[in-house]
Amino acid sequence: MHLLLVEDERRLAVAVRRVLEEEGHVVDMTGDGADALAQAEAEEYDVIVLDVMLPSMDGYEIARRLRSSGDPTPILMLTARDSIKDRVTGLDAGADDYLVKPFALAELLARIRALGRRNHMGNGAESNVLSVGDLELDLRAREALRDGKRIELTTKEFALLETLMRHPGQVLTRSQLLDLVWSYDLLTESNIVDTYIHYLRNKIDRDFDQKLIRTVRGAGYSIRAS
Repeated sequence: MHLLLVEDERRLAVAVRRVLEEEGHVVDMTGDGADALAQAEAEEYDVIVLDVMLPSMDGYEIARRLRSSGDPTPILMLTARDSIKDRVTGLDAGADDYLVKPFALAELLARIRALGRRNHMGNGAESNVLSVGDLELDLRAREALRDGKRIELTTKEFALLETLMRHPGQVLTRSQLLDLVWSYDLLTESNIVDTYIHYLRNKIDRDFDQKLIRTVRGAGYSIRAS
């Protein structure tokens, strides 16, 4: 998809753009409100990821102007404000979805995919089911099945498994998994990735002869069927 990322917090913007580009998206980026409006009016985008607090023009005003001009591009609004009033303001301004900072990059990716599917409904939207061997992950039902047996997963376990299954056979480092599944500002020395890989193995692999989740020593983790 062709995305417009509007975020004035440079470190976050660079991290998000890197992850989006690794997912295969084409990303235009700006940190200025007036420039964002000009780009959105000049280009066709599949999704606009729009921060609220911006120099020269805030995200609410950008959304209002785009909607008043008849622009139907889906807007995912990002903000540190988490009150109901702020959410209502964003949605009333024309946002299609609302994500509060700090957020897990995996959730951001999932919401962008959902908005993209909605925008291209009827034009071959991506499958809602991922599979590796006899393991299936239903993204819409939020359900995991191994050999037809339902597996109960927490929200973070599901996000980690989805991330691995979107890159079958690819080795993902701990830093990449931290970026994709947990908040962007978590310390990279945290052992949370190893802990959740252990949880997943107990649920996904323990009762099966074929082990899908692999450790690549000194590199990271991958999921693949033999």
